[in-house]
Amino acid sequence: MNAPAHPLNRFLAAAKPSATYQVMDRVAARRAAGGTVISLSAGEPDFDTPAHVREAGIAAIRAGHTRYTQVAGLRALREAIAAKFQNENGLPVRWQDTLVASGGKQIIFNALAATLNEGDEVIVPAPYWVSYPEIVQLCGARAVTVPCNAASGFKLSPDRLQAAITPRTRWLILNSPSNPSGAVYSRAELLALAEVLRAHPQVLVLADDIYEHLIFDGAAFFTLAQVEPRLRDRVLTMNGVSKAYAMTGWRIGFGTGPGWLVEAMEKLQGQQTSGASTISQHAALAALTGPQDFIAQSRAVFQRRRDAVVAALNQAPGLQCQVPQGAFYAFASCEGLMGSTTPAGTLLGSDEDVVNALLDEAGVATVHGSAFGLSPYIRLAYALDDASLHAACQSIQAFCRSLSR
Repeated sequence: MNAPAHPLNRFLAAAKPSATYQVMDRVAARRAAGGTVISLSAGEPDFDTPAHVREAGIAAIRAGHTRYTQVAGLRALREAIAAKFQNENGLPVRWQDTLVASGGKQIIFNALAATLNEGDEVIVPAPYWVSYPEIVQLCGARAVTVPCNAASGFKLSPDRLQAAITPRTRWLILNSPSNPSGAVYSRAELLALAEVLRAHPQVLVLADDIYEHLIFDGAAFFTLAQVEPRLRDRVLTMNGVSKAYAMTGWRIGFGTGPGWLVEAMEKLQGQQTSGASTISQHAALAALTGPQDFIAQSRAVFQRRRDAVVAALNQAPGLQCQVPQGAFYAFASCEGLMGSTTPAGTLLGSDEDVVNALLDEAGVATVHGSAFGLSPYIRLAYALDDASLHAACQSIQAFCRSLSR
């Protein structure tokens, strides 16, 4: 690619494109060329948005709700969001303490852009969602990644948190359930982290709870501001409707936190995108206030798929996968494949080599763990129908058996 005639913003120039979307682009190109690919790369439910939510969006269009809303969102939706935080998470939230944005990613971006200055640091436990360090970079700050391996359940420990904090630390990002590992922090684990954070009042916490409703085996969900009320004045709790209600394309995220932060985020959003789509806001209102049976039904399906996919991966020579506690991803170690050669003659020296070979030689799209800050792993999204998942797992097993070691 040729250098631009005019220089880019230096923070943008240093940022990396999303690895997930790069894989999705490769899948689209192969399919356009007539190739067959089973994609386990996209992080979105394969279910349709619930019917009553879709109908609410259609009704909003017919009723003429197609104009701007307030920057922070429709009051009715913000009231429903406040009620959600109160009823489901035990947080004493007023509607004025909430903000609606065009997706959860915008909530995160707003918060970091509103508070970070050059030289600031953000602690990001690895493995992490691919966008966290890049958003930090775009805001002119530095992401301090803390490796959390399989032995720790892919979770940040109090000792590692303490060691990572410096006078420049401005934020800690906590994602539970986690993308990509599916790790879930228990109440006790959050309290242990909170004990460290209480000694460092300069550190804000971003609790990314977007997979809140996708926790398996009957386990309970907890969020940091819930278990340690003394930290509420510096915790931003982020959520949305994309994963719980299969509404990824509707682009509605929301958050709550201290008033000064919500006000700053609203100010930034007012100069950036203004309010989220009015139609999508009406649909999100129907999701939060209408029947909730979809959540339990989809969770049961995802748990069944998890069990099948993890079992299949652990039967593939060279792969090893812990059982994820939540979300809809399997994060499998491919260390046992390193140094192998594929039938096409490709030497596997990294997890990215494995991902490329799986796509090129087995027709299965995954994402390399190094994009999430921990390698050698591959991430597979089991948000796909059972037949496609079964076929993908069979192809992965056959690929692993075909390698020369």
